Amino acid sequence: MKLHPLASALVLCFGIVLAPPLSVAEGLPNLGEAAQAELSPAMERRIGESVMLEIRRDPAWLDDPEISGYLNRLGNRLSAQSEESRQEFEFFALRDSTLNAFAMPGGYIGVHTGLILAAASESELASVLAHEISHVTQHHLARLLNKSGQGQVAGLLGLAVAILAARSSPDLAMGAAMVGQGAAIQNQLNYSREFEREADRVGLGLLERSGFDIRGMSGFFDRLQKFGRLYENNAPGYLRTHPLTTERLADLGNRIQGRPYKQVPDSLEFQLVRAKLRAQEGTSRDAVTDFDSRLRERNFTGGEAAMRYGLAQARLRDGNPAAAETEMTHLRRLKVQSPMIETLAARLRLKQGDAAGAVRLLRAAQPRYPQERAIAYGLVEALQDAGLPHEALKQTEDELLNYPSDSMMHALQAKTYAMLGKRLQQHRAQAEAYLLQGQVAAAADQLELAQKSGDGNFYEHSQVDSRLREIKKRMAEEARQAKEAKN
Repeated sequence: MKLHPLASALVLCFGIVLAPPLSVAEGLPNLGEAAQAELSPAMERRIGESVMLEIRRDPAWLDDPEISGYLNRLGNRLSAQSEESRQEFEFFALRDSTLNAFAMPGGYIGVHTGLILAAASESELASVLAHEISHVTQHHLARLLNKSGQGQVAGLLGLAVAILAARSSPDLAMGAAMVGQGAAIQNQLNYSREFEREADRVGLGLLERSGFDIRGMSGFFDRLQKFGRLYENNAPGYLRTHPLTTERLADLGNRIQGRPYKQVPDSLEFQLVRAKLRAQEGTSRDAVTDFDSRLRERNFTGGEAAMRYGLAQARLRDGNPAAAETEMTHLRRLKVQSPMIETLAARLRLKQGDAAGAVRLLRAAQPRYPQERAIAYGLVEALQDAGLPHEALKQTEDELLNYPSDSMMHALQAKTYAMLGKRLQQHRAQAEAYLLQGQVAAAADQLELAQKSGDGNFYEHSQVDSRLREIKKRMAEEARQAKEAKN
């Protein structure tokens, strides 16, 4: 992942799920009230936004509204139990088979798909998110910089390079660590243990108050430790750079011991998300074989509905929508309800040239799932495919009234304007999409194209001119701040 060096340092110092040896103490003080004079929450958010620009360009970025929507609902359920009610969060997934998740400044939390698939229960996945949320709500980044000071920047950069390299090559990571300031790196690792103790303690509280099984946290860590032992010296790089110890597991077990057992069933959405990810792994033929074998053997781990859904996804990926329709028929007989099933049914209609059928399905689903963004996106795209751009435009306008900060909907609106031959409005809508993604220069370019479009009325041109002045003022201010930071 190619990030600005300082941004990499800020992000990767917090890459955790199973960080260095820790303990969970009942009597730890709440350290989240430490002074933030040198790094305000607003500045943390700006840093996070800058790093997200780079992450969205990474090939591993998983631009799937259903998976990100699920992670955000799960994460917001946990963060709602935090005392930091004003903190905003955004959860996203990276297509990466390693077991990892990380918290970034400003409330951005990334999760590797490998971790989602490795979680044996929804409570286990929730325990990881709760831990990451706690890093943010306890303002660990601000406290890190306040304590480290400018003299520690070189050490932080060395640590960042080492952790980043560990994603692809543990040996390279060791070499990168040696290049940095060894003492500074070790001090930083020691300091992060303090953060980890607090994140474990606070995260466990979020997990419990959100109604999940608190044993999910210790269970997940315990299985990962056994996984590391299985591979011994050839353990994956993450486990080698972030070892688990029996001490940490014992401390966590002591905290949970004696608490009443609470069986928490997994949500259907959790199982469908995992099935969708599994259907995208390896070759399409391997995915079909895997799900088909499970169903024939009646190995319904996660439920038959998830297995049928996964097989339908795999068959569609394998270029066989008719066979996928057969699985969808079995799925409908199970009478399970989920927006993910409706979007898959609509995709099958589109793949078989029935755009009108896809529109009917999604229009029927939208009143049942009014806040499901994947349904909204799918309906606009189906209307476009059905040759109904005016209806598609009306749909985007209605959606943006309720969700004005939806960059994807602005981009769909831009495509719809292009279908209608409205070039000024096309570039203006695309500019808003870029702006919401933090791509300020690209937004300015789009507005300049809108000025030269040759269509649009006086009022529309005035709006474009005004918006462009705002953006250029912002660009000038950011350039000034960057220059001051260098000096």
